[in-house]
Amino acid sequence: MKTFQHLRGLPWLRVIGFFPLALATVHADDWPQWLGPQRDAVWRETGIIEKFPAEGPRYRWRVPIGGGYAGPAVAKGRVYVTDRQLPQGATNPANPFARGAIPGGERVLCLNEADGKIIWQHQYDCPYTVSYAAGPRTTPAIHDGKVYTLGAEGNLLCLDAEKGTVLWAHDLKVDFNIQTPVWGFAGHPLIDGKKLICLVGGQDSVAVAFDKDTGKELWRALGAKEPGYAPPMIFEFGGKRQLIVWHPEAVSSLDPETGKVYWAYPLTPSVRAGMTIPSPRQSGDLLFLSSFYNGSLMLRVDSEKPTLVWRSKKVSETDTDGLHSVMATPLLEDGHIYSPCSYGQFRCLKMETGERIWETFAPTAGKSTRWGNAFIVKNGARCFLFSETGDLIIAKLTPEQYQEISRTHLLDPTNRDPGRLVVWSHPAFANKSVYARNDREIVCVSLAAAAGR
Repeated sequence: MKTFQHLRGLPWLRVIGFFPLALATVHADDWPQWLGPQRDAVWRETGIIEKFPAEGPRYRWRVPIGGGYAGPAVAKGRVYVTDRQLPQGATNPANPFARGAIPGGERVLCLNEADGKIIWQHQYDCPYTVSYAAGPRTTPAIHDGKVYTLGAEGNLLCLDAEKGTVLWAHDLKVDFNIQTPVWGFAGHPLIDGKKLICLVGGQDSVAVAFDKDTGKELWRALGAKEPGYAPPMIFEFGGKRQLIVWHPEAVSSLDPETGKVYWAYPLTPSVRAGMTIPSPRQSGDLLFLSSFYNGSLMLRVDSEKPTLVWRSKKVSETDTDGLHSVMATPLLEDGHIYSPCSYGQFRCLKMETGERIWETFAPTAGKSTRWGNAFIVKNGARCFLFSETGDLIIAKLTPEQYQEISRTHLLDPTNRDPGRLVVWSHPAFANKSVYARNDREIVCVSLAAAAGR
């Protein structure tokens, strides 16, 4: 099977993570996993609108669904999304930090991409014990006719993409004798060759690789008191493919084939509240990490070990330096870093030093707000930003300024857990459209240029 290995040095291609080459070329307009075909938050389709029309973009369809933070995935004319179903009379706690046993179930939905009609659904009983109990967290991964989903309570499923039948399953809590993390299982699974790599947890199983066709465990690695929430990523450093696993006690590099640890960089102090959440990001030989309390860490990595370039000096949610991202995946481009910070300050930093160049609240909540967020997806020379207010924004991000080009309200924020209404689900971009969900519906909106709308 061919891979992107031989293409990684080309300036137009930054491969973050790994997916088979056939998936990215034959189905270049799909969004089959977290952050897209190449797991790098880049949308490579052309023929996309430059500005939203005055009357707003065209809604292709909208379909009612249940709650969840999980973003949709799009592959081969179908849309896959997970949600949570509460039984009649059941409600989530008024205090979102409260943990109890809340009855309900999780669903995997398969929709027809053309009209949103439900083709199949798979539902299973799943009482919740997590804080922020809206629903599942992780984006489905689609590959070779199979759908892989990971629920908030650790239900790992492999389903037939056409029919929805379960091919294999694991209950991670039972199989690995672990407890559900405070905010649930949230590390988006990663497909690499014949492996499905997951963030699990436990003293020797923070990262686990399963045979993607049978569910058989292939290897397990790393131990920590808690696994965190950051998705596993594969980057190439020094000519070597390295699986990066970032948990609250260390960032580690593993051999993706065997789970052997290449190196580990201890985090002292450990990341507060276990909040290793944003995806690790690569730029050349640099590896960037950011968290809500502890701030940023920039490492320079060769094939053997990392060295510190810089790190935030302040462990605080309000008195911040550099970048204290909560959940957004930062954009690293042309020597600069762009991302929301702890209270929604959308910042530009110098990559080599962490020095702040500018900040604005425009693309997040419009004002200082705890955990103010916007998701960033690159498309050509501009970005699509999906705000927690439900706005989709076209903007150019440069070291000089944040330049907003156009904005439209895509769907209403419905989640009340942070004390205000938000939508905290990463959209998908495919078929010249955007697919976004809140806790009530999923919508598909055309972003095709005028001639193709």
